[in-house]
Amino acid sequence: MALSPTAVRRWIAVCLVALAMPVGAVAIGAGTAVLAAPAAQAQDTGPANRLFVQAMQIIRQADNTLDTAEEARLLKEADKLLADIIAKYPDSALAVQLVTNQFVGDFDFYEFRSRIKGLVCNEPLNSLCFLHRVGEMLPPVETPITSARWDWLSLAVAYQHVGDQGRAREIVAPFVAAVRRGATTATDSSGQDLFVARALALMGQMQLALDVTRQIPDCSTRIYNLADIGKAAAWKGDMALAGQLADEAKQYATARNCAWELGLVAQALLRAGKEAQARTLFLNTVETQYSKFRQSKSDCCPPELAVAAADLGDANLALGLLRTVQDENPWTIPAVLGRLARRNEGGLALSYAEQVQDPDVRGECFAELIEAAIRRGDGGGANELMRKLLKLVDDNAGKRPALLAQKAKAERLLMGDERWRLTFQQAINTAERSSNFVRRDIGAPLLAALVRIETGLPMLD
Repeated sequence: MALSPTAVRRWIAVCLVALAMPVGAVAIGAGTAVLAAPAAQAQDTGPANRLFVQAMQIIRQADNTLDTAEEARLLKEADKLLADIIAKYPDSALAVQLVTNQFVGDFDFYEFRSRIKGLVCNEPLNSLCFLHRVGEMLPPVETPITSARWDWLSLAVAYQHVGDQGRAREIVAPFVAAVRRGATTATDSSGQDLFVARALALMGQMQLALDVTRQIPDCSTRIYNLADIGKAAAWKGDMALAGQLADEAKQYATARNCAWELGLVAQALLRAGKEAQARTLFLNTVETQYSKFRQSKSDCCPPELAVAAADLGDANLALGLLRTVQDENPWTIPAVLGRLARRNEGGLALSYAEQVQDPDVRGECFAELIEAAIRRGDGGGANELMRKLLKLVDDNAGKRPALLAQKAKAERLLMGDERWRLTFQQAINTAERSSNFVRRDIGAPLLAALVRIETGLPMLD
């Protein structure tokens, strides 16, 4: 007979307590470990026991109230008492059980802590509640950490910017520890980037992000990280650091012959205000890469080259490159079209967007074009684009959570008030009702949209 996770944890807890005690000191009944401790030990643990009993009584009061505010107050009071047991009486058996998430009788401390975290959803339209619910959908992190988990690192970045920096550090710390344990790089044994440096940069930890990045020999990861750290620096207004990192990326690419990443280097130079250098590098790269593979559908050129072309305002070249890379890299479609629209190529970008088959990608394109129209002061154009986005949502019967998240993003851009929260709540509701396949992959898109809404910056796109 298969045991539930809770039953397994209960059995392990009882065994751990039994193993930790002297012979004859344990009596087990109905899942409860009873300690026959010596008098001196009983005297030492008495205050911890009293705090625990007080906490249990308060939790029972919380269970019996119908007032959500009173329930939250009582649970937080009980949580403080349990934290005091760990802080003030660390040598007690209770403290050991609590800090290792063991059962104490019928009390499951792990479940209680989850209940405490869930209190943010007493205000269901709060962004912290959104993050809590998205976090509940993410597949758990396997330990030891050896694989890239951008969904969890995105959650850390989101908590950092939405308002719970303690929770952000709690999530990111094991990933940083994994990098420190793992030889000299931020990649796993197969060379896969763990994304740690980029997440740290988005959380404001620039020096730590650079320390991790400069240990990475792989061209793609090293230059991606330098470009993203430079982008984060530019968002913070540190253009000197952005310029320094763009130059560092260029020098590294030259020294290591990192040809595939030159489109990314061109973007970094342009972002740092080095337009002449960016344009020269871009044109040389196009001549040696795109022209060479113009007739080929595979391995033509890096997707970042299409984005760089859009950044530099070469619409025809950007769309030509986009057609070549978009099947393998659908993220490039909204990235390129949004940039073109911001450079007054809105009509061309819209024509291209309307041909996109994937509803989620097309919806993201419309949201990007709405932002571009607002930046241009074209309110009428933005409203027309919003009508197209709403029709797309209706055509899909409101059953695509990523599409609903784009609708929420557009509502925030266009209306500037809080009505987007109801739409975002609908996106999470839809995701929670979706298949396991959808739930597995939807976390990162939802987090990207939420952080974009809250900060106005495409941090996780």
